[in-house]
Amino acid sequence: MIRRFGEVPRRDQTYRLRPGAYALLPRDGQLLLTCQYSPAPDIQLPGGGIDPGESPLPALHREVYEETGWAIASPRRIGAFRRFVHMPEYDLWAEKLCHIYCARPVLQHSAPVEAGHRALWMPVNDAVSVLGNAGDRHFAALLARYV
Repeated sequence: MIRRFGEVPRRDQTYRLRPGAYALLPRDGQLLLTCQYSPAPDIQLPGGGIDPGESPLPALHREVYEETGWAIASPRRIGAFRRFVHMPEYDLWAEKLCHIYCARPVLQHSAPVEAGHRALWMPVNDAVSVLGNAGDRHFAALLARYV
């Protein structure tokens, strides 16, 4: 069974399964995060939806690059969680199945290429309290025990 974080699913709402791949990217006691400004500012683990026909690892590399401008290496899957949300940018009620990886950020190629995102570095312990959803905070807290 995959742990659920956040809102309890509404009985009067139909949700579409939306799998995604997200990364914990530690380096020198800091964590590489993304701030998404729209529809409201939110600090998140870099990552996002796995496109139809796409596998999780290529999606992870693509999403991290789009949201941070960084290339990553050695991703390892460390867990998963579910959350039920409305995604206003897609006008979609989604059951997000979030696959969490830990990887090494190795090279910044550019600024984020996805509009409305900014890459930021933050001490791991600080990230635990500012990440925008409970699932991200849970996995950052697990990482904080080891860095």
